[in-house]
Amino acid sequence: MEKTLKGVPLGTNLGLFQLQFALVSGRFLESRGAVFPALDNLGLQADAVRRSSAALRKGRWKTQDLLDNWQKIVQKEGFFTPHCHGGYRPVPCDLTGFRRPQLKGNPAKHFVAEAGKALPAIIVGIAVAVGSIGNYQEEGASSLVDPSIVEVPGIVEVPGAKRRFALPRLLVRWEQGDTREADVQTRLIEQAGKTLTPEEVAVFDAGFSLAEVRAKTPRFVIRLAKNATMRRNFLPQYKGCGRHSEYGEIVRPLARTHAGKLLEATACDATFGWEDEGIRLRAEVWHDVVLSEDKVGAQTVNVVAVFDPRYKEPWLLATNLEVTADNFAVTAEVVWRLYRDRWAVEHLPLVAKPMLGCSQAFVFGEESRLRLPELALLCGNVLSYVAATSSAVATGFWDRMYRATCGRLRRVLNRLDFSELPVVGEQLRKKASMTSHLKTGVEGHRRQKAVKLGQGVLLSA
Repeated sequence: MEKTLKGVPLGTNLGLFQLQFALVSGRFLESRGAVFPALDNLGLQADAVRRSSAALRKGRWKTQDLLDNWQKIVQKEGFFTPHCHGGYRPVPCDLTGFRRPQLKGNPAKHFVAEAGKALPAIIVGIAVAVGSIGNYQEEGASSLVDPSIVEVPGIVEVPGAKRRFALPRLLVRWEQGDTREADVQTRLIEQAGKTLTPEEVAVFDAGFSLAEVRAKTPRFVIRLAKNATMRRNFLPQYKGCGRHSEYGEIVRPLARTHAGKLLEATACDATFGWEDEGIRLRAEVWHDVVLSEDKVGAQTVNVVAVFDPRYKEPWLLATNLEVTADNFAVTAEVVWRLYRDRWAVEHLPLVAKPMLGCSQAFVFGEESRLRLPELALLCGNVLSYVAATSSAVATGFWDRMYRATCGRLRRVLNRLDFSELPVVGEQLRKKASMTSHLKTGVEGHRRQKAVKLGQGVLLSA
């Protein structure tokens, strides 16, 4: 974690390191999201607790800089292998919300499945790179684990131990002036589209708008609603009477029932199949179609309906990747595999909220209310990475079938007292600032009488 703080000012980096350790060790889970009790539980002195909280509230640092440092660390370690399907690497994008029901002046709301409605929350947009990591043999332990802090066995290669991993590359926060969740969603689409390389494809779920994604993303795969309809990109033949058509014929990929009547699906342009883990999958494809509200000549997309016997409903996907009749079967499978990797982005909030205890928070500053969820997402990802690249650690004598999971590593770190840990690095220390000339106690914040200027009132400095 110390390496992620490269470039953070001296003193502030120590406060952030203490805060990060409180997150990964589960102290926020015990304090139910309160910052001061979580830091105090580390064994810090009262002054150190205040300095760490001040680093969160008004420190001069940006979360994106920490993300950039974290990506460089993972790439240098060499354990992360990006996924590639048909020459394209997936970049899943998603929105998550950290519930803040009592936060005043917060217009943001995020849908909560347990409640069945949208509740007040801090919205964060996430874009990740997806790959595989696992347990590998290397000289010594992982450089992210200091043996002097916690005894973690060396990295051992385990056959078949590779697992899917999402490496965060972009966090988009709620900004002043936003009035709805869609504002964060729009910025996430724009920023994710700008950062894509020619070999990368942005992947979105059904909560995103196809029209907006198509306009702002060079390459994408998006899931559509099962009742979605499209149009042909050519006009139907004129029937000899009435006005000429301005729109193409309706394309209904999946059959559905409306007002008691069965609306049959439109015949597909091609059908292809492949096997995955011994299971036969089938795909129906409609190519060069436009949105239902578009006229002929608009930008086209390809629609793929994947029928997987392991799921009750078929997957209805749309993409703007180039498709020809010769490689249509390959592209249908590639589109399916690209979207299947989207599920990796869901792991970040699953670790940050229930595992680290940041599903709720008690911070109210303009910056801290946004920074704490971002730090939780980053620290949860660091914890998952270290757990996956290190040998498994049992929680106790009862844990006989233990695996290398972030929950078990968090319990090991929770047993440590931060005050007893050795100094991690020379640049990670308290800043020796001159404060003897400053007033302390009540004199440091004594208020002066107001000076009346006409009808207004001006408080003197």
